[in-house]
Amino acid sequence: MFQIILAIHLIIAFVLVVLVMLQQGKGADAGANFGGGSSQSVFGSSGGSSFMLKVTVLVASLFFVTSLTLAYLGAEQAKGYESVIKKIEQPVEPAKSNSPVVPE
Repeated sequence: MFQIILAIHLIIAFVLVVLVMLQQGKGADAGANFGGGSSQSVFGSSGGSSFMLKVTVLVASLFFVTSLTLAYLGAEQAKGYESVIKKIEQPVEPAKSNSPVVPE
């Protein structure tokens, strides 16, 4: 389960980086007002930014959910481990033998 969520998390992270890199900056809209050619895009003059923003918010939300899930699963998995230092500090009991001790 942990590996599956981790693989999904990595794919979402890659998609999120690509989506952020594809978006235009806030200053790029000023060029469209003066005939910059941005209004000839596939989504219209302002439709693309809202669509890309919605997809980015969705992917970012999925990224946060998978991050929290991985943190929870990692914490649950770490509860079963014991520190090496604690193992060394525990007193060692003498071995009990099943054979009777014969006095001399």
